[in-house]
Amino acid sequence: MSSSAAVSSNVIRFPGPRALKSSKTEQKGLLDMVYTSGAMMVAADDRETKALASRLQVFGFLNISEINTDGSARKLRPSEVARLSMTRPWRLSRPSFDALPAEDGLRPAAS
Repeated sequence: MSSSAAVSSNVIRFPGPRALKSSKTEQKGLLDMVYTSGAMMVAADDRETKALASRLQVFGFLNISEINTDGSARKLRPSEVARLSMTRPWRLSRPSFDALPAEDGLRPAAS
């Protein structure tokens, strides 16, 4: 006589540790969002997104503007962005590639 009785267990299996997000994935996601929509607002206290955007600005992938209390925007230089101001929100936008200097000799430099 064999009986197959279901053995119940009080052990609950929890999932393993979560994989850490790759910084490449986060950067690509941020770039995709900004390039698709044209611009993106970042809250004043969003330190992680601001740090990620500042790294992308150094390489020329983003423009960062600080939004003043009157609603006007002031473009930030990479040296200013490095301080990560938490007092004002930022606007991230795509860079204007038309403003790049003519290095290949094919386009005449603007005079």
